[in-house]
Amino acid sequence: MKDKPVLCKPVPGGMTEQEKAEAGLLYNPNRTTEMAAYRFKIQDAICEYNQLRPSQVQERRDFLAGIFGKIGEKCNILPPFKCDYGFRIEVGENFFANYNFIVLDGNYCRFGDNVWIAPNVSILAAGHPLDMQDRIDGWEYAFPVTVGNNVWIGGSVTIIGGVTIGDNAVVAAGSVVIRDVPADTLVAGNPARVIRKLTAEDRKKYQWAEQDAINREGMIK
Repeated sequence: MKDKPVLCKPVPGGMTEQEKAEAGLLYNPNRTTEMAAYRFKIQDAICEYNQLRPSQVQERRDFLAGIFGKIGEKCNILPPFKCDYGFRIEVGENFFANYNFIVLDGNYCRFGDNVWIAPNVSILAAGHPLDMQDRIDGWEYAFPVTVGNNVWIGGSVTIIGGVTIGDNAVVAAGSVVIRDVPADTLVAGNPARVIRKLTAEDRKKYQWAEQDAINREGMIK
């Protein structure tokens, strides 16, 4: 894992805007030119990333290794991809995200191993206050997002800051996740709610070609 960049000059006796953001407090990125400069630097780099070919899997992984805070050896995020700061994104092994993956990483967004993400998924750690004047004045907040191991996130899902998704969970397409998702569950809806537990019976849901079924049963044994 890389060292975290320091985006703001120290504030004697107080907190920097970066420190406020990562503590889950209201912060104002417009109060410091350093945060904006770093954000533009990463956004420009992501524009370059999005010009790489889909077949350049290793080149794209290595490119993101220079931006993300942590990245597994096997990581494939198909362009176009968008993020703000990059260093707050941490992904484990065997990570895959399909087209139009958006991460507003005002706070940390951490993904475990074997996480698969369908097209048009948004991870929105950052948000704005309900109060109109605070929004106009540029105040924001950001809460971390944590996704466990072996999670499948369906197409057009939105995950709001402050959410933790447990291991082996499945988030159905079109869901809006505003609260924690227990491990080993299927959730769906807006707002997303638990539909049921995932069990061994789910292994029988789909039909297999005979030769694949035989190989699969052999691996299970």
